[in-house]
Amino acid sequence: LHRPEKKFFDFREIRKEIQAETEREAGGNKGVTDKQIRLKIFSPNVLDITLVDLPGLTKVPVGDQPSDIEARIRTMIMSYIRRPSCLILAVTPANSDLANSDALQMAGVADPDGNRTIGVITKLDIMDRGTDARNFLLGKVIPLRLGYVGVVNRSQEDILLNRTIKDALIAEEKFFNSRPVYSDLADRCGVRQLAKKLNQILVQHIQTVLPGLKSRISAALVSVAKEHSSYGEITESKAGQGALLLNILSKYSEAFSSLIEGKNEEMSTSELSGGARIHYIFQNIFVRSLEDVDPCEDLTDDDIHTAIQNATGPKSALFVPEVPFEVLIRRQIARLLDPSLQCARFIYDELIKMSHRCMVNELQRFPVLRKRMDEVIGNFLREGLEPSETMIGHFIEMEMDYINTSHPNFIGGSRAVEMALQQVKSSRIAAASAGKKETADADKLPNADKSLKSRAILARQVNGMLPDPPVRPAPELEKTIPAANNTSSSWGISSIFGGYDNRQAAKENATSSSRVPVAEPIQSLESGYSMIHLREPPSVLRPSETHSDQEAIEIAVTKLLLRSYYDIVRKNIEDCVPKAIMHFLVNHTKRELHNVFIKKLYRHVVCFSSSESISSKTFLLLLLFRDNLFEEMLQEPDEVSIKRKRAREMLRVLQQAWRTLDELPLEAEAAERGYDRTSTDTTGLPKIHGLPISSLYNSSSSSNDSSYSASPKPVKSRKSGELNKP
Repeated sequence: LHRPEKKFFDFREIRKEIQAETEREAGGNKGVTDKQIRLKIFSPNVLDITLVDLPGLTKVPVGDQPSDIEARIRTMIMSYIRRPSCLILAVTPANSDLANSDALQMAGVADPDGNRTIGVITKLDIMDRGTDARNFLLGKVIPLRLGYVGVVNRSQEDILLNRTIKDALIAEEKFFNSRPVYSDLADRCGVRQLAKKLNQILVQHIQTVLPGLKSRISAALVSVAKEHSSYGEITESKAGQGALLLNILSKYSEAFSSLIEGKNEEMSTSELSGGARIHYIFQNIFVRSLEDVDPCEDLTDDDIHTAIQNATGPKSALFVPEVPFEVLIRRQIARLLDPSLQCARFIYDELIKMSHRCMVNELQRFPVLRKRMDEVIGNFLREGLEPSETMIGHFIEMEMDYINTSHPNFIGGSRAVEMALQQVKSSRIAAASAGKKETADADKLPNADKSLKSRAILARQVNGMLPDPPVRPAPELEKTIPAANNTSSSWGISSIFGGYDNRQAAKENATSSSRVPVAEPIQSLESGYSMIHLREPPSVLRPSETHSDQEAIEIAVTKLLLRSYYDIVRKNIEDCVPKAIMHFLVNHTKRELHNVFIKKLYRHVVCFSSSESISSKTFLLLLLFRDNLFEEMLQEPDEVSIKRKRAREMLRVLQQAWRTLDELPLEAEAAERGYDRTSTDTTGLPKIHGLPISSLYNSSSSSNDSSYSASPKPVKSRKSGELNKP
């Protein structure tokens, strides 16, 4: 309000105050300001609406008015009449052309459907002789959905002579009844009829918005009550503070557990939260990442071949050795440690986030306590993370320490060899088909190309890359096999293939045994072999890139064994790691969080018997609590007190609004029955019963003419020099 400490009982004083305030704000030379002057009129004979008296448009600036005065006033008017809850009173003098009405033009822009616009025709008593505004009032010139109302206001002379509003209303009624052109329209003309029309529209508007308004107020009541409850009440006694602290710790622990278990009342419907995020990390991140890993993706055939040869030592293997399989599978199992530990850290991070989401509103009034609780739960979660990571490490070590080749889901050696033989056979058939195609293509080459190919083959032979020698007869080969069997070890996967080095050594032994030794001088032997020199072995030796059939089978068998056993270990880890995290980290936190809060925030741990009452427990805990931390942790910042006060006031206003809406008549007939035409006061306006003091509807008027306005809360936006309005 303009001056809430002062009450005005005379309209002349109100008019003087408006003029004085306008001169203070806009100056005395017709300046303009958009600052409002808010007045509240208390009377049983006026409508319960807010009337905004807007200035008329000024085309040419005068005095201290700026050059863009018209644009400024238009902007000011539109800012009010664009509101959907605003009823527009488009005021137009009767002695001007209605088609040139600025009020109707702006109302048409703000309300194109005409649902909120009422036409008001003024100055009917000063029209030229022989003219009348009957067609205006009947809507024949510019029709309006809500129609027109004609009024006759006090003249400037009447205002200066202090003519009362009651006398003006009587004169207005006499004017319409005495003029034949308006006599049949008297029931829709006059200030009384305008008030009645506004009242009817107000009732209809209330009926329309009342259900939605009640719903919004109800929702606001719940929200504000919850906010006010979160701020709590001011507690100064030690006993009350102790009970408050214990209540906060208990509610926080319960809220944290509910968030993990998915029982939180504030559960989000737009994203995963709480325990659902933990499940997502386990299944969609951890398990899926392990399933996407191929244990042989970082192992080439050469790597596996090298591991097999290193495991056989100086001898060639007749069977697939067990040592390279165990070495390689342990290496792959070790790769599971990092993602498992990372999964535990992900769950730790999620629990930290959950702790920050618990009781945000309740704990914002105690920032020191919030900080202490965050420290306690952070340290407690770190303590739970350590045994989780230790247990995960034990799981990986257990899998690496014992390779259980007797597992029922393990593929086994016999089946692996069978599948490897099929793979090698398939690859051999594919290679043979490709070789036949190359031979056919070579036959089609001209003689010159064939000779070049022959020379290339000869060059490879000269360089020492000779083709395989012919295979010895079977009896000679059988003589060499037993000796090899006596020096080889196996782990149960037998193979009918010997190594290429064995076959080559057998051939060389057979050749040397068939020769007849001839005694020659040492000098002649040295001279005979003097042209053969052995090259030094390189510092890094790698197996040949080409693999024999036996080597290809060994590589294929090793890959099959690796994949089979890795799947067994992966499933074990996928099952054990979430269990370890849930036991040592998640569930342990749920079970012990409240006890940890009590232990960390109190000096001693107090055990109570079941016979003790709650009040005695609180009393004993208060005796043990550190008094210096008491006040420190329960100290409120100043903004919390301000918010509590604001929430309490908002709650009071909403409760009053709810009670007011409950008292409203829901039927239009009830509202009409409350409209008493016979009861009047000094203003001459009828009394309207049954409507509370509220501002559910706004009424705005825009005109170049002074008109009567009676409202509980008029807001004046004005130009200096035009404030002689009652």
